Amino acid sequence: MDDVASQFLAANQTTVNLAVALLLGAIIGLERGWDAREQKAGERIAGIRTFALIGLLGGVSAVLSREITVWAFPVLLVSVGAMGLVAYSERMEHIRNFSITGMVGMLLTFCFGALAVAVDPVMATAAAVVTAIILDNKAEIHGLVHKLQANELDAALKLLLISVVMLPLLPNERMGPEGALNPREIWWMVVMIASISFVGYFAIRVAGARKGILFTSLFAGLSSSTALTLHFARQARNNPQFSPQFAAGILIACGTMFPRILVYCLIINADLLPHLVWPVVVMTLLLYGPALYIWQKHSRAFTVSQPNLSQNPLDLSSALIFGALLTAILLLGQFLKGAFGDAGIYALAATSGVADVDAITLSLTRMSNDSLAMGTAVIGIVLAAAVNNLVKSGMAWGIGTRQAGVMVAGPMVLSLAAGLLVAWLQ
Repeated sequence: MDDVASQFLAANQTTVNLAVALLLGAIIGLERGWDAREQKAGERIAGIRTFALIGLLGGVSAVLSREITVWAFPVLLVSVGAMGLVAYSERMEHIRNFSITGMVGMLLTFCFGALAVAVDPVMATAAAVVTAIILDNKAEIHGLVHKLQANELDAALKLLLISVVMLPLLPNERMGPEGALNPREIWWMVVMIASISFVGYFAIRVAGARKGILFTSLFAGLSSSTALTLHFARQARNNPQFSPQFAAGILIACGTMFPRILVYCLIINADLLPHLVWPVVVMTLLLYGPALYIWQKHSRAFTVSQPNLSQNPLDLSSALIFGALLTAILLLGQFLKGAFGDAGIYALAATSGVADVDAITLSLTRMSNDSLAMGTAVIGIVLAAAVNNLVKSGMAWGIGTRQAGVMVAGPMVLSLAAGLLVAWLQ
């Protein structure tokens, strides 16, 4: 009795899966038919009916492969491909269209039908829907390709190289003095920095600097606040009447650096977040607040050019330099912690913050997982970020105008003092 019930349920499930295979073919066929709706009857190679039947045939091939012979699926797949080739070659005599997208869609539809019956109908449905969306958005996808610049494609491929190719190959074990180094963790931090820069760059690229100084500064802070500071300082030098607006943009970019620090902390060591959040929030507000005040007081309608983010961490040489810097700081931090205690960590943070705040932030966050006290890590991170912002204040003053330098330096110093005070009180 149980065997009969099991066979009945299996037969019903196969019927349902075959129906799913038919519907998946109809979904893709609907898109193909809509795309060729202007063509006369008989001119279309395959529409909704043909694709629906191809999906059903794929499901039937899976049943036949299971019940009769394993050769059913490959033979029918080759048959569908052969019929498609004949149809497309005949069509080429009349319409010079060398696209094979329709042919690939037919083969995928057949495979989705088989997948729905033999493996998982949910997986097959998801794949078919994604395929239909890709086929339906031909113009949009081609438009994105035309808009993509060579250096941006190169950056995207390099990001994939350092993440999905290189990262899994690195050993995930502690090495070096007292196990201070983990190659995979170090490179994973490099990938995280590169990804944030990638997102920040394209946020500016998509929306454009025409949205104004504030918008540009906000997203440039995700990529390179130093590059934006240099850019706006030069702009202020060339256009001194707009120095307040450029000063506000620099403050916004530097303020965006602090929420980025919280993201690092959340990913690497969430236990540090409650200790770090208030100093970071205070420092952010003390930069955003004056920036908005300066902007409102000196508001004028004008746009700025997009900053040149020349220090792109997606470049492999920059990624390797950052990884080396991170490794050196981890080793030096371990040594200074053992030799001089917290004072050594603070000296390292202040020195590292002159050139780069990301490496020291990631290093101290990583060390707080092991031997470094939470309070020491927080003060070190705040100190490094504050020193980094003071350096940018010097850039605004030295490269830009005196007015821009004063407007940037005041909030920066106040932010530094308040952040350190809150961190110390905690």
